[in-house]
Amino acid sequence: MRLTEFQELLHSEFGTARGDVLLSDHVLPSLGRTGAQAIEAGVDPRDVWRELCAEFDVPKSRW
Repeated sequence: MRLTEFQELLHSEFGTARGDVLLSDHVLPSLGRTGAQAIEAGVDPRDVWRELCAEFDVPKSRW
């Protein structure tokens, strides 16, 4: 997944401000770091998206 697609999904689902805060501040237990840190470390944004969706009970149809 391209980073731009990830950001569009993130902002669409959570809103721009909340999405940005979740990405930078919320530690995803399965990744052991924030979404931003994971992406910076080379984790595919699609995997970060799936983890955020699972963590915040986003319906699977929007994953």
